[in-house]
Amino acid sequence: MSAIKISENIYWVGAIDWNMRFCGSYTTPRGTTYNSYLVVDDKIALIDSVKPGFEDEMLERIREVVDPAKIDYVICQHSEMDHSGAIPKLMEIAPNAKVVATQAGKDAIFEHFSANWNAQTVKTGDTLSLGKKNLMFIEAKMLHWPDNMFTYMKEESILFSNDAFGQHIATISRYEDEVGTAVMEEATKYFAVIVSVYSSIVQSKIKEIEGMGIGINMIAPAHGVIWRNPGKIIDAYKRWSSGEVSRKVTIVFDTMWRSTEKMANEIARGVAHEGIEVRVFNLRNSDWSEMIKEIIESRLIAIGSPTLNMGMFMTVGGFLTFLKGIRPPNKKAVAFGSYGWGKGAVRAINEELEKMKFRVLEGLEIKYVPHKEQLLECFEFGRRLAKEA
Repeated sequence: MSAIKISENIYWVGAIDWNMRFCGSYTTPRGTTYNSYLVVDDKIALIDSVKPGFEDEMLERIREVVDPAKIDYVICQHSEMDHSGAIPKLMEIAPNAKVVATQAGKDAIFEHFSANWNAQTVKTGDTLSLGKKNLMFIEAKMLHWPDNMFTYMKEESILFSNDAFGQHIATISRYEDEVGTAVMEEATKYFAVIVSVYSSIVQSKIKEIEGMGIGINMIAPAHGVIWRNPGKIIDAYKRWSSGEVSRKVTIVFDTMWRSTEKMANEIARGVAHEGIEVRVFNLRNSDWSEMIKEIIESRLIAIGSPTLNMGMFMTVGGFLTFLKGIRPPNKKAVAFGSYGWGKGAVRAINEELEKMKFRVLEGLEIKYVPHKEQLLECFEFGRRLAKEA
C-alpha cells in the first residue's frame, strides 16, 4: 500500500496494524492504524509518527514522496509510544530536523528517549510557516495526556487531531465514508474508554475551537480513518461528553449458581416489555470495552452480583474499578443480586456507584434461587427501571 494523497501536497504515510487486539485498557478486535501525515512545501513537516516496529513501513511510504532526510520538522502531538515511537529513527535519518511539541511533550519525549534533539515548543495560537502552507497549534491538555495538541492547516482547513476523534480500526480505506457503520461503533468505544473521563474538557475544547472561527473541512486523527464529514464526529462528541443518551438500559452481571443470571434475564424482559432498548452482558464471556460502549449511550446501568464473603463477586469488583476510571457522566444506576446465608453484594456495589456520582436507585436482592414469584418480581423491577430510562 502506497502513500495516499489526502490534499494538495499532504500525504498519509502511516502504518496499518492488522493484528493488534489490545491497546492500553481495552480490546481492539478490528486492529488499528498509526496515522502519520507528510506535508511537502518549501519546508517539509511530518505530523505524528508510528508505533515502534512500524518505522520501516512509514519510512517506505515517505520515500515514495520525498527523501526522509529532507524532513525539516517532526511535529509530535503526543508523546505516547504509538505516536512518538518512530521519532528516534527519524532523527537518525534527518538529524537537522526540528522536533515541535508542547513544553510537556518535549519534556516527555526527551526524558523517555534520553534525547537532546533540536526542538521548538509551541502553545495555542503559535504558527509555523512551511512556505505556502501554515500550521497553527492548539493545546489539547488531557485529551488524553497533559502534552496533547492539535495542528490546524488553514489553507486546507484540516485539523490534525491526534487522539481526539480517533478509532481503532485497520483498513486500507482512509476515509470514514468509505468504511461503513463500523467506524462509528469504534469511535464510540474509543470515546467511551479513552476520552469520556475528560468530558468537561472535551466540551470546553470544542467551544474554544468554534470560537476561533476556523473552518474545518477534514479531521485527520492519529488512529483510524479521516473524517471528510467532520460535523458527524464533532456532533457525536458533543452528545457523548454532555451525557446526552438514548432511552436504553445496559445490564452487566456475573453469577455463581445462575440465580443472578435468572434475575438479569427477567429484569431485561421487563425493560423490553416497556419498549425500552436493553443490552445484557455476562462478565464471564463479554468484552468489557463493548460494555462501556453501550453504557456511554445508556441512561441507566444495572449491575448484578451474587454475594460472596459478604461482598460482591470479584469480577464485578474488577469491572466497577474499570468503570470508575471512566466515570461516564449523567447516569442512573441500580444494583441487584442473589444471596444465601448473608447479604452484601448490593450494598458494596452501591458504595462504588455512589463514588462515581451516579444517581443510585433502590436495588433488588433475592435469597437463594428465584422461583416463579421472585422472577415476577424481577420482571416488574425491570418495568420500573424502564420508566427511569
